[in-house]
Amino acid sequence: MAPSTPRLVIPIDLTKKPWEQNFPLHNRWHPQLPHVAEVKAGELFRVEMTDWTAGAIKDDDSAVDVKSIDLSTVHYLSGPIRVVDEDGTPAKPGDLLVVEILNLGPLPGDEWGYTATFDRENGGGFLTDHFPCATKAIWYFEGIYAYSPHIPGVRFPGLTHPGIIGTAPSLELLNIWNERERELEENGLQTLKLCEVLHSRPLANLPTTRGCVLGKIEKGTTEWEKIAREAARTIPGRENGGNCDIKNLSRGSKIYLPVFVDGANFSTGDMHFSQGDGEVSFCGAIEMSGFLELKCDIIRGGMKEYLTPMGPTPLHVNPIFEIGPVEPRFSEWLVFEGISVDESGKQHYLDASVAYKRAVLNAIDYLSKFGYSKEQVYLLLSCCPCEGRISGIVDSPNACATLAIPTAIFDQDIRPKNKKVPVGPRLVRKPDVLKCTYDGNLPITKNPSTST
Repeated sequence: MAPSTPRLVIPIDLTKKPWEQNFPLHNRWHPQLPHVAEVKAGELFRVEMTDWTAGAIKDDDSAVDVKSIDLSTVHYLSGPIRVVDEDGTPAKPGDLLVVEILNLGPLPGDEWGYTATFDRENGGGFLTDHFPCATKAIWYFEGIYAYSPHIPGVRFPGLTHPGIIGTAPSLELLNIWNERERELEENGLQTLKLCEVLHSRPLANLPTTRGCVLGKIEKGTTEWEKIAREAARTIPGRENGGNCDIKNLSRGSKIYLPVFVDGANFSTGDMHFSQGDGEVSFCGAIEMSGFLELKCDIIRGGMKEYLTPMGPTPLHVNPIFEIGPVEPRFSEWLVFEGISVDESGKQHYLDASVAYKRAVLNAIDYLSKFGYSKEQVYLLLSCCPCEGRISGIVDSPNACATLAIPTAIFDQDIRPKNKKVPVGPRLVRKPDVLKCTYDGNLPITKNPSTST
């Protein structure tokens, strides 16, 4: 007998706010968030999701919504979902939860997405000292392909995936997160040198009641106040999985997530139509609403069997990911290298982040020779199917990072030639990304990639 249609366990109404949904969304990690749905191991089920802002970013002709967005509200997730075995026994701490992605895509009738950079005073990003303005590009979907009126001459297939998929932390693990991130936020400026090069602030996103949404827990109650002050933000990936932004977790992938609470209570969201390695513009994938069709399994005692703690407690583990068999095929790439020397010429020791920043800046400057603004290229490299690599991490003092861009996504030949870059109407890209002014006072890095 053919398998049944996946059961819709969390539907989404895009006309409603996250807290108005029949299965209310949440934007924090906490062990005491009640589950909104339950599934059995081996069952096929479907989860729907808003985009990570729940509709705050619009399909319009302005980037003001990006400039003014309240980042305390992100990310809106569907769940938690409790997982039980065929006998009804829930997943237990120490188990592994296997989540298989069977199918996924945009929500019908909402086939569009966006890529953006935040204002340097509100979120910033990887190259915020070079590109301090809020910008936005809208993308429209044609089946598996995406194109943008704001970045013309480019079309590519998406490798669609959820940016966030993770299990609920235990209270012990939650306390570990909050303690180590608070230490970083309070003392990092005095002890860390990398933050002086990447210019990104804040160093961590600590628990806050501002913008907090806790699913079924009613705002204003004593329970809500307590949990909101403890619950972890969804910004970084952690031991529970979470915001890993791994672009290859598409159809056919499996995620092996550690279980820290009864039922696992896994959640998902932040759907991406496409993303480049690193998601360098921060709001950098093609963000969209969407759905996942999933199947779960439970490996009893799997954490101890398969995951070795890389830290002082048995909780210091990380998920395992199995990449699916479906992804776009490209045969020709243009590869840009970066080394761990920053824009001031200062040498850093085997620093892969500085090296990757240099690779991205090199690619931006090069592609801007072909009629694009540097803001267009920055957004493009964040969301197109480019591939980042740490090519060398042992040859002192320079780490070597590379960024490979598939040449087939362009409607022109972007490879170097004996003759100079051709000039003509085909290369004049008059449309630009939607852009706001930068009204802050933070210093801007001066080098060839800071201006168009």
